[in-house]
Amino acid sequence: MIARAFTVAFEGVDPRSVEVQCAVSAGLPAFAIVGLPDKAVSEARERVRTALAAMSIALPSRRITVNLSPADLPKEGSHFDLAIALALLAALEIIPKDEVEHTLAIGELSLDGRLVPVLGALPAAMAAAEQDRALLCPRACGAEAAWVGATQVLAAGTLDEVVRHFAGQTPIAPAEAGEVSIPRGRMRDLAEVRGQERAKRALEIAAAGRHHMLLVGTPGSGKSMLAKCMPGLLPPLLPAEALETSMIHSIAGLLTEGGISRLRPFRDPHHTASPASIVGGGRSARPGEVSLAHNGVLFLDELPEFPPRVLDTLRQPLESGEIMVPRADARYRYPCRFLLVAAANPCRCGYLADASRACSRAPSCGEDYLGRISGPLMDRFDLRIEVPPVEWMDGSLPRGGESSATVAARVAVARGIQTRRYAGHPGIRENAEADGDLLEEVAAPDEEGRALLGRVAGRFGLSARAYHRILRVARTIADLDGSGPVRYPHVAEAVSYRLAFAQPLKQDTRLASS
Repeated sequence: MIARAFTVAFEGVDPRSVEVQCAVSAGLPAFAIVGLPDKAVSEARERVRTALAAMSIALPSRRITVNLSPADLPKEGSHFDLAIALALLAALEIIPKDEVEHTLAIGELSLDGRLVPVLGALPAAMAAAEQDRALLCPRACGAEAAWVGATQVLAAGTLDEVVRHFAGQTPIAPAEAGEVSIPRGRMRDLAEVRGQERAKRALEIAAAGRHHMLLVGTPGSGKSMLAKCMPGLLPPLLPAEALETSMIHSIAGLLTEGGISRLRPFRDPHHTASPASIVGGGRSARPGEVSLAHNGVLFLDELPEFPPRVLDTLRQPLESGEIMVPRADARYRYPCRFLLVAAANPCRCGYLADASRACSRAPSCGEDYLGRISGPLMDRFDLRIEVPPVEWMDGSLPRGGESSATVAARVAVARGIQTRRYAGHPGIRENAEADGDLLEEVAAPDEEGRALLGRVAGRFGLSARAYHRILRVARTIADLDGSGPVRYPHVAEAVSYRLAFAQPLKQDTRLASS
């Protein structure tokens, strides 16, 4: 007697369908699981055996073989328990085979038969919808999986409830989608920031076009506070973005109480983080900080303190918007479209511009310190802002200036313009992603602006990437200004943000004399 159940194996955020085949045949009593299982999957036979015994179901004195197909696909995790149990129960004719085959199951079994929550309920529900099957999962995962409205989600508390459901005794009611409001404790309001008008303007531009920015200033000048204002300037996640982001968080086990949020993620790893924790990897190839910040903000405070090896791993994800984690037997893909905000002191002591407080190595210490950031990575920052120190008496001034809500309204208008502009270009949402002929079409400056760009490129030796990034920033400034064409003032402002910390090319005296 052979019965089948269905579950999924995860390759990054991509669920792969797995058919669980169970055969009960004559032979010496045994319970074997084959099909490239890892240690957690192999141990499922003991969990399943004991859970069935807790329900007074004894396994027959026959040979039980469970095959996980396709056999060459690595199977990792404890979520295979429930599908193995269903296939075994169907093979023993305790529950109907056809009902089991129309269900995709994930869940870990405890020894007393309870269903323990597992990671990946949301992408599993997406896979069930694509296969036109219902999803059976632990009760704690039901509210999360129910966000996929295209499939029925059955959330059970115990294996006994599952058996009664398939036997037609006590049907399981479909789960309802949950909702969690993530606390905004780390979000700051721009109205709390005293002064720093240029930095506030740069934050608005970065939020409107998803442009990466670097803040450099003395300790205590407000760099971290400015960065934590960024989530409040960004528009809420669109439904498709919220689902996409939550799928990554589901794989990482970060969704709580079964809900997803419309608030864009904000990740701020410490500078001691390893390359695997930043871009993904480790024993189970889990998503890294760049993927957990997908559709949100990645804030790297004290940027030069990160090891160069870690910083250079960011260069490819910043361009491609996804990260591939290779393994000997598989490749795991994670999306990572994020806004990078970084902060740094101008030098090791932090007071390079203050002669009374700078160390004895000034000004060479500044070049050495910021020199830890490689040129290719620095080239990817569209906005480079010097944050001046704030005097102590400025803190006693009353709050003033625009609030985050006011600036966010302008950002939303600019984002709306970009949505309409790129409606016919799949995969492009903001100005930061425009490239090639499309960029030349939508961001072509007027004659004065083009002449300015030519002079700047010649004087400072701008790369082609830098030239295009200036055009993208200028296009965003024009959108915030409500202007159709990109004009000279828009280009000039974009150039001013790009040339911070840049030095003009030294003229070759031999060429000049000849």
